Amino acid sequence: MPTLSSRAGRATLALLMLTLSALAIVVASLPTPGRAADPITVLTSDFEDGTSQGWARRGTVEAVENSTAVAHAGSRSLLTSGRTASWNGPSRDLLATVTRGTRYTYSVWARAAAGAGSVQLRMSVERRWQGTANYEQVVNSTTVTDGGWTQLTGGYTLANDADFFAVYVETVSGTASFHLDDFNLSYLPASPIQTDIPSLKTVFANDFPIGAAVGRPQLLAERGQLLAKHFNSVTAGNAMKWDATEPTEGAFTYTDADAIVAFARGNGMKVRGHTFVWHNQTPAWVFNDASGQPMTATAANKTLLLARLEAHIRAVGGRYANDVSAWDVVNEVIDENQSDGLRRSTWYTITGLDYIRTAFRVARQVAPNAKLFINDYNTNVAAKRDKLYNLVAQLKAEGVPIDGVGHQQHGNISWPTGAETDSMIATFLPLGVEQQITEMDTSIYTSSSESFTTPPADRLASQAARYKAWFDVYRKYKANITSVTFWGLADDETWLDSYPVSRKDFPLLFDVQLQAKPAYWAVIGAASPTATGPASPSTSASSSPSPSASRSPSASPSASTSPSPSPSPSASRSPSASPSASASPSPSVSTSPSTGGCRVKYTVTNQWNTGFQGDVVVTNTGSAAVNGWALRWTFANGQVINQSWSSTYAQSGANVTITNAAWNGVIGANGGTASFGFLSSWSGTNATPTTFTLNGATCVLG
Repeated sequence: MPTLSSRAGRATLALLMLTLSALAIVVASLPTPGRAADPITVLTSDFEDGTSQGWARRGTVEAVENSTAVAHAGSRSLLTSGRTASWNGPSRDLLATVTRGTRYTYSVWARAAAGAGSVQLRMSVERRWQGTANYEQVVNSTTVTDGGWTQLTGGYTLANDADFFAVYVETVSGTASFHLDDFNLSYLPASPIQTDIPSLKTVFANDFPIGAAVGRPQLLAERGQLLAKHFNSVTAGNAMKWDATEPTEGAFTYTDADAIVAFARGNGMKVRGHTFVWHNQTPAWVFNDASGQPMTATAANKTLLLARLEAHIRAVGGRYANDVSAWDVVNEVIDENQSDGLRRSTWYTITGLDYIRTAFRVARQVAPNAKLFINDYNTNVAAKRDKLYNLVAQLKAEGVPIDGVGHQQHGNISWPTGAETDSMIATFLPLGVEQQITEMDTSIYTSSSESFTTPPADRLASQAARYKAWFDVYRKYKANITSVTFWGLADDETWLDSYPVSRKDFPLLFDVQLQAKPAYWAVIGAASPTATGPASPSTSASSSPSPSASRSPSASPSASTSPSPSPSPSASRSPSASPSASASPSPSVSTSPSTGGCRVKYTVTNQWNTGFQGDVVVTNTGSAAVNGWALRWTFANGQVINQSWSSTYAQSGANVTITNAAWNGVIGANGGTASFGFLSSWSGTNATPTTFTLNGATCVLG
């Protein structure tokens, strides 16, 4: 579950420079969609006509009225005063305005009334269906003052049936008066997904399932098409958590979870269940004693809490026993700052480790065919990783049925490095457990002070390099990693838009219009050489209709988390790298002459309408090691390389030169190998080159 601590800028400079050099021209050269369409505005409120323009009070006593005291633009605004509760505030009915399945941007300028000082505001929506109300945040708590205007902006998709739907603004606490002005509701026209690019699930078919954490909105229209095309695993981002499934004791609701499971079933996807036990998003009643008061550490309360836990797992786990292939049974139980490494949650203070033991025992009973995971964040940090290792080792020694460890892998463009990720995976190998990457994303930010409306090209290239480094590690350990999941589908909706501060983030492989980013191509470039080719455009899945439902998932997954600080707090330091473009036609390489034979295996591992992926293995069959190498060949059909990895490429006309990376320049004698891969365009014919030379010596093929 998303919990991003301060990220340390600890990238290994040499590795980053190497990877960036292979990605430096990706942004300009890879296939990209045309200019994004302009937003379409469907509703504005500027209050210049002297009325409230449809805005009304939510309570019974406050005043919501047109005001000339201050204005963001023009001469008027909307003033809310006389409030007696924090939830009192202005509300605007949007039921007849919004369309189900369309993601809208909600924007309004806010200001505290004169004399109110500093006020915390938030914008939310209220949705009702057949008498049941749901409330979801669009913009998290934001400070506004009486000295100027602050814009509140967020996105929301109505994905469920509703017979009432409205947006409203309230204070987090207190009853201060405040002004609103220039409300705007808009959306971006839907863009068709790219059907002529490789599907992630196909590219990695021989490595591991590729998943995305989703809610109801991601099942609809173009998002549903994107999900079905690229992914063969889904995680219910919020819909299977305790607050979603059992908000009051014994009263279960499965509408959203059922919809996600049905979509997965209809598209041949695995389902990851998330999560039975967490210290967040657990209703307050769970931790109240028999008299309704907060629990203290007594034997009676321990018995009661464990009984509630067992009943919950039996109900939810039992319902999806035939559909969920893996469960995050317990989530984020490690606090590396404690001497024993255990988070002092209410679960722990009341039951000790017995809540973990109980959760796994009951989960095994009700879901015997599912793999059971313990899941946590920052497991690439040695202190936390080692405390988790010790806990898993202890519980397995006791016979607790833990099948695997989940690594969330929330990071940014400078952290964690591939080496840190490698250590994370390697540490748990002696335990013989499965490992999964469960909540991966890569923020383009390295400090809370940064904010971009459009992601800069250098950030996208750095993001691509970071993903590439991680996927190289995942492939290395593919015998141990049984699933890789992104925390989200595309940049249009991500929890990082509101955490750790409110700003637009771009952390995933597909952009706000669902188009492939440089990070996507970097991940494709990390694909296994044994992967099969992508599905043809005609076989890409279309959106599956979503059944009617009465409850939507939380709009901001896990935004309420309170993360533990990272041991390395220097998150504001961005990587210091000077990437060099790799397309220079005359590379300067220092190579030793070949003193023996060489063999080249050239394989087209993936091919689609306009491009293909090639993988090359060079074998030194001579009696002396090669120290620094350059492999050359000539394309016969106009192919043009636009990205390579584990190497540096140059192309002049049809002539290609591939030189070693900093770390693979030595090819051992008598059978030593070096390998690399590349992405290239093609059209019409894609013939394999017939002649390869290594440092000037002709190689045999095969």
